[in-house]
Amino acid sequence: MTTLRERMIDDLRIRNYAPRTINTYVAMVARFTSHFDQTPSRLGPAEIREFQLHLINQKVSWSLFNQAVCALRFFYCVTLRCTFAVEHIPYAKQKRALPVVLSMEEVRRLIDTLTNLKHRAILALIYATGARLSEAVNLEVRDINSERMLVHIRKGKGGVSRMQPMSAALRDLLRSHWRVTRPQTMLFPGKDRNRGMHPTSVQKAFHVARKRACIDKPVSIHTLRHSYATHLLELGVDLRTIQKLLGHASLSTTSIYTHVSHRLMGVASKAIDLLAIPN
Repeated sequence: MTTLRERMIDDLRIRNYAPRTINTYVAMVARFTSHFDQTPSRLGPAEIREFQLHLINQKVSWSLFNQAVCALRFFYCVTLRCTFAVEHIPYAKQKRALPVVLSMEEVRRLIDTLTNLKHRAILALIYATGARLSEAVNLEVRDINSERMLVHIRKGKGGVSRMQPMSAALRDLLRSHWRVTRPQTMLFPGKDRNRGMHPTSVQKAFHVARKRACIDKPVSIHTLRHSYATHLLELGVDLRTIQKLLGHASLSTTSIYTHVSHRLMGVASKAIDLLAIPN
């Protein structure tokens, strides 16, 4: 398996898969072979089907189930170049739950409770740009362009970069954060100032703020991204633009926000200044 493992990693790297995806795929194939205690070249469609039923019996999430499908499809199709029909390895059909969304007032109330300026700045940035948590903690000082009012997200999902508009309120908050924290490389440094904050630290700050703001909804940091997209839609921004701002590969992913938007009105030009939070 070691040689095949290395070949699979090389195949994934050649195709520019993200390090996290590479680790996930390799771990899933290892889990598959360990289940049968056989080299994968001796396993085929029957064993894959049995393994899928095993995952269902283990009550793994459908997201994890589909990760296994992706990993096995790649391994057998690309690395082993198998002869059996890989497309017959089925994905699970997932029920698509509607995202929970905060109102603009709830977002302001949540962020207003934060006394730590770094926590306040990173959560405000996540909301005001729709950044993912992983994207926010990896931002560098050089990624903030105050002159053009843009935030450059270099390490987006799938390795895709994008430019996000930045409001004057967010720019001023980031400046205040910079004056106090004096970050050198990473915009939101952790204990090791050469690395970004650990995502867990940001998550803890979010949940403390949620409790202080008396928000009882089942929310997470990702809710700020959902709220950003929904508020843009309510302000009149078209779905194609929101798709680009969120970095979605498919418009169908973005269209889910049409189901949680309460009103479609306003002026699109106001959308980039959603966050008017005093410093």
